[in-house]
Amino acid sequence: MTQDVEMKEQQVAFPPSNSASSPTPVLQHLKEIAALIETGAYAREVRRILRAVRLTIALRRKLKVSVISSFLSFALAPGSEAHSRLSSYLPKDDQNDMEVDTATSASQATVKHSSELEIYCYLLVLIFLIDQKKYTEAKACSSASIARLKNLNRRTVDVLASRLYFYYSLSYELTGDLSEIRGNLLALHRVATLRHDELGQETLLNLLLRNYLHYNLYDQAEKLRSKAPRFEAHSNQQFCRYLFYLGKIRTIQLEYTDAKESLLQAARKAPVAALGFRVQCNKWAVIVRLLLGEIPERTVFMQKGMEKALRPYFELTNAVRIGDLELFKTVAEKFSTTFSSDRTNNLIVRLRHNVIRTGLRNISISYSRISLADVAKKLRLDSPNPVADAESIVSKAIRDGAIDATLDHANGWMVSKETGDIYSTNEPQQAFNSRIAFCLNMHNEAVRALRFPPNSHKEKESAEKRRERQQQEQELAKHIAEEDDDDF
Repeated sequence: MTQDVEMKEQQVAFPPSNSASSPTPVLQHLKEIAALIETGAYAREVRRILRAVRLTIALRRKLKVSVISSFLSFALAPGSEAHSRLSSYLPKDDQNDMEVDTATSASQATVKHSSELEIYCYLLVLIFLIDQKKYTEAKACSSASIARLKNLNRRTVDVLASRLYFYYSLSYELTGDLSEIRGNLLALHRVATLRHDELGQETLLNLLLRNYLHYNLYDQAEKLRSKAPRFEAHSNQQFCRYLFYLGKIRTIQLEYTDAKESLLQAARKAPVAALGFRVQCNKWAVIVRLLLGEIPERTVFMQKGMEKALRPYFELTNAVRIGDLELFKTVAEKFSTTFSSDRTNNLIVRLRHNVIRTGLRNISISYSRISLADVAKKLRLDSPNPVADAESIVSKAIRDGAIDATLDHANGWMVSKETGDIYSTNEPQQAFNSRIAFCLNMHNEAVRALRFPPNSHKEKESAEKRRERQQQEQELAKHIAEEDDDDF
C-alpha cells in the first residue's frame, strides 16, 4: 500500500513543462528533492528519502552538466572538499550548451549542508557519469563515495547507500574490473550486518553473488549464501535478484526442481518494467524445465516483448520435443552466440541426453521390434561405433524406466512390449472407484462434522450435572420423608 501511494505521488510531483529542453525546471525539481531529503533526515523518515531516490531516477534522462553543476553549488558549500571533488568528475565540454539562470541560483540561500545531501550528490553525479558512459570517472566517483560512506552510521543514509553500492559494482563491471572490489564488498557486507542495515545487506549479498557468478565461482557463491544472515526481504527488486541468482546456483548444482521454483518465482515477482530481467529468468527457466523432462507451453515464448529474445529457446524446445538429434545440433550451432552470451552453453550440452531419450521413446512406441543399427540410424548417432552406443543407450533407458522394452543381444534387436488396450482391463474401473470413494469419504467427514458440533462436550457436561442434581433432589426428598416418619 505504501509503494502504491508513493508511486502516485511520483506521478504528480513533476508537472509537465512546455520547454522540455530547458534545464531550469529540472534544476527546480532537484532543489525540491534536496528539500525532501533534508526533511526526511531531520524527521528521520526513511520513506521520504526513498521517494527522493525514485524521483531522481525519473529525472535521470534530463540531467545535464550545467544542471548538475548548478545543483552542486546550491546543495554543497562552494569551495568545500565534496564540492571540489564532485565538480572535478564532471566533463568540461558541455558547459555552454545551455545557460542556467545563475543570478537566480546565486541569490537563493544555500541549503543547509547535511550528510544525507552530500551522499545524494555523490549518487546524482555517479548516475550521470554512467549514463554518459564515462566509466573511468564513474569508477573514481564511486570509490570516493564508498570511502565517504564508511565514516557514516545513520539509518537515514541506508537507502542512499544501497543505491551507491549498486552503482559502485556496476561501474567496475562495465570496465571489466569486477574482481577488484570483491574484498571491499565483503567488508561492506560485514559492516552492514554489524549496523543492522538490512537493506544494505540485501543489496551487498546480491552484488557478491553476482560477482562470484560472473567468474563462475558457484561453490563460493553457495557458501556465502548459506552462511549469510536470514531476515524478511525489504526490497522486492533485491528479493527477485536473489531468487534469480539462487536459481542459477541450483541449476549448476543439478537441483533442477528447486531451481525451477526459484526462477519462476523471480519472473512472477519482477516488475513489468524490468523486461530484460524477466527475459533472463524465462531463458533459464525454459532450460531447467527441459532438463527436468518437461516441455514448456507455447504461451511462455509468446509473452509480450519477449518473442524475439526467446526465439532461440523456442526452436531448442521444439528440437527436444521432437527428439531429433540432428535438429538439436543445428539449433545449437545456429544460436551458439546467443547461448554463449546467456551462459547457457553447458546446460544445452546436458540436454543432448534428453533429446536422445525422447527420440528413443518415440521409436519404442512406433516399432514393436527394431534392430540396434536402425535405432542408431534414426537417432543419428555420429560416433565411431554407433551400434554399441545405441545398445548402451537403450539398456540405460530400460533400466531407468524411460521405455518399456527388452534387448535381444543375440539378434541385436530392441523388442518393445506391446501396449494393450487399457480400457479392456479393470484399471479404468479401479481408478473410477477410487475417485468415488474419495468423494464419499469427504462427504461423510463433512456430515460427521455437522452432526457433532464443537460444543458437544459442554452439552454432555450439562447432562451429567442434570443427573447429579436430580439424584441430589431424590436423596433430599427421601431424607425429608424419613424425618416426617420420625415425627409421627
